[in-house]
Amino acid sequence: MMSSLLRLASFFFAFCSPLLIFGRASPAALQSLPVLSFEEGYTQLFGDGNLILLRDGKRVHLSLDERTGAGFASQDLYFHGFFSASIKLPSDYTAGVVVAFYMSNGDLFTKTHDELDFEFLGNIRGREWRVQTNVYGNGSTAVGREERYDLWFDPTDDFHRYSILWNHERIIFYIDNIPIREVLKGEAIGGYFPSKPMSLYSTIWDGSSWATLGGRYKVNYRYAPYVAEFENLVIHGCVVNPMDHSLACARPDSAMYDSMGMTSEQRDQMNWFRKKHMAYYYCYDRSRYQVPPPECIIDRMEARQSYGVDGVRIHNRRKQQRRVQRGHRPVTASEISL
Repeated sequence: MMSSLLRLASFFFAFCSPLLIFGRASPAALQSLPVLSFEEGYTQLFGDGNLILLRDGKRVHLSLDERTGAGFASQDLYFHGFFSASIKLPSDYTAGVVVAFYMSNGDLFTKTHDELDFEFLGNIRGREWRVQTNVYGNGSTAVGREERYDLWFDPTDDFHRYSILWNHERIIFYIDNIPIREVLKGEAIGGYFPSKPMSLYSTIWDGSSWATLGGRYKVNYRYAPYVAEFENLVIHGCVVNPMDHSLACARPDSAMYDSMGMTSEQRDQMNWFRKKHMAYYYCYDRSRYQVPPPECIIDRMEARQSYGVDGVRIHNRRKQQRRVQRGHRPVTASEISL
C-alpha cells in the first residue's frame, strides 16, 4: 500500500503545471512521466528463468523457447491512466511468435472481462512483424474490434514506444508518441467500452495455431530463444483496492486523467497514420460483419476503393504481389484476413 501511495504522490506532482496546458495534458509531458523499475511496479507471471532483469530492473527480457514463454503483470489494479513501454521485438524467423502489451481483468471478471491490446505477430523471414490493437468490453469477445497496421520502421532494429491512454471518455493508442487509434465512449459502443479496473500485462508466447497466416507457419525452435526486450516502463493511473475495488486516488487525480485528449496537431498525425499505415480495419470487413458494429462510421467510397470485402487494405495485397515477383510465395486474401 505504501508503494502505491508513493506512486500516486509522484503522479500528482508530475501532473502539476507544466503538464497541464489549458486543461489538457501536454503530450510531451505524458511521454516523459517517471519510469518505474520492475520491483517497484510489476511481478513475474510465468517463465521462470525466461524473464531476466537488466539495468537495475529498468529493462526486462522475456524469452520464448521450447520449454515456455514468459510474462509479467502490474502489482496493482488501475482504473484509468497512462501505460507505456519501449519494446524491441525478436528478429529473423519469428513466425508463430506473439508478443503482447495489454491491459485486462480476465482473472477477476471471467465472463465480462475488459481488455486493451497491443499484439505483435511474428512472421517468416523477409516479411514484417504485424502490429494490431484490439478493444474488448464487458466480455464482448464475439465482436473483435481489431485494427492492424504496417510500420514505418523495423521494430527489431531498436526500441520503439507503445502507449495506451484510458479515461472515462476515450482510449488512445500511441506508437512513438503518435496517436494511431481513438475509441470514444458513447451510445454506439455502449457497455462495450472498458469500464472496470484492469492490470497491465506483457507476455511472449507460442501462437502457432493462429498467429501467422491462420496457423500456416509455426514457431521454429531452431531459432530460439526468441527475446522481446522492454524498457522505460511507465504506469500511472488510479490505483484500485483489489478487495472492494474502491479507488485509492483522490477525485482531482481522477479528473486529471479525464482532461487528457488530443491536440489538433496530434489528430492530424493520427489521420495521417491511419491513411498511410492501416492494413486491416474491422469496420470494413464485410465478409465478417454483414452489419458493421454500431460504433463504426462507414465511408462507403473509402471502404470500396481502398479495402477488400475482408477489411484488408488493397495496397497491402499489392505489396504481397511485389514479393511474389521477387520470388516469394503468394499470400491469399483468406490468409491475410482474420
